Order: sequence, then structure tokens, then C-alpha cells
Amino acid sequence: MIKALLTIDDIASENTVAIIDYLKDKKIPVLMFAWGENVEHYHDEALYALKNGIIVGNHSYSHPHFSELSFEEGVKEIEKCEAVLDNLYKEAGVERRFRPFRFPYGDKGGVNKDRYQKYLSDNGFNKVDDTHIVYSGWKEEWLDKDIDTYWTFDFMEYNIRQGNNFSIDDVIKRTKDKNPETGAVLYEDGSYHILLLHAHDETEKMCTEYYKIILGELIDNGVSFVSPEFL
Repeated sequence: MIKALLTIDDIASENTVAIIDYLKDKKIPVLMFAWGENVEHYHDEALYALKNGIIVGNHSYSHPHFSELSFEEGVKEIEKCEAVLDNLYKEAGVERRFRPFRFPYGDKGGVNKDRYQKYLSDNGFNKVDDTHIVYSGWKEEWLDKDIDTYWTFDFMEYNIRQGNNFSIDDVIKRTKDKNPETGAVLYEDGSYHILLLHAHDETEKMCTEYYKIILGELIDNGVSFVSPEFL
């Protein structure tokens, strides 16, 4: 059996509502991470996520590379998005029980990595339960010690863009790769994954309902989706 926690980055977007409706129809739990500026631009779509019981985590306000920022600038990015999410939860009338965080691009801050981990720990951010991950690289890279939410498999569907030689077929091919350059093998019996998908209107324009194609492929291959839990 293959178990997986689905995470979706960069909400909100025009296609956020359609993605949520599909996940509800298929009974697929999800953890979403909000790009603060996008929440402000697509406010109603972000509100829809909360009103449908989805936990929405912090993905920074402007989606920068944290290794290119000073530590103080990075903290401001996190806290500005926190303010946006606090207001969103309040408007939705939903208690904000969990505060997961994901660095944009998986960039954990370079020389400031340890300082950010301490900041996240000291300020009540929640670590996703990763104790079931068997992928050896998870512990070898000390990802099991970090507070932020990383992933074991990235679909890389965000590369489906005008001018890129990358298609939905390449995404599906990646899912079947037995020797990936990064991350874990997806279809390995007994594995447990944190999956990374994105809510991007740019991808939608290039490949209509790309998320249905990708997730449908996983369902057909026996992936069982789990609800987010925290340590």
C-alpha cells in the first residue's frame, strides 16, 4: 500500500475552487499553503478553502527565495502572511488550530536555516507528522528534524508553461521513475509520501484540469490519501 499526504502550494488562484470541489468529490484530504499576495488577490477563493474545512498554512507573503533575504526580512515575510491568514480565518469563522509553514521553492534560508527553524519552533508553528516516511533521504538530509513542511515527491507540473518543453505526459512519466534525481520513488509498496502540487492558473491554461489527470493517475495506481496530522 502507498499512503500520501497531498499538499498544494500557492493558493489562492482562479482554479482553487475547482480544485477543492474535485478533492471533495474524490474524498481526497489536502493541506494547502497560502501565498499571502495571492490570498489578497483571490480573497473569496481562499475563503472557500477554509469554509470547506481545509487547513491553510503559511507560504510567505511574496514568495521569495529566503536564502536571498536577511533573517529579519524573512521573518517579516512570514509574519505578514500570518496577519493575512489570521484575518482570513477570523472572517471565515474558523478556529486556526494549526500553523504549518512551507518555504517557497523549498529554500530553507541558506546560512540562516537554523535561525528560521528556531523561530518556527519558538513561535508555535506546527510540524506535520512525518514519522511514517520510510524514504532514507528524509533522515539523511535531516528533514525529519525541521519544523517546516517539505515533501518527498514534487510533480513539477509548474513547468508546464508556454515555451517549455514539458507536458503533462512528462509529469506522468516522473511519477513512474524508479530512479528519480531528487526525492523518493512514488510507486513503491509500503511508502508514505508528502506530495507537492500547485494551484496555478498558468498551468490550467496550458493543460485543462491538470490536477484531475495527475491525481487520477495516482488513484489508478493505488495511492491512498491521508489527512494531515501534526506532531
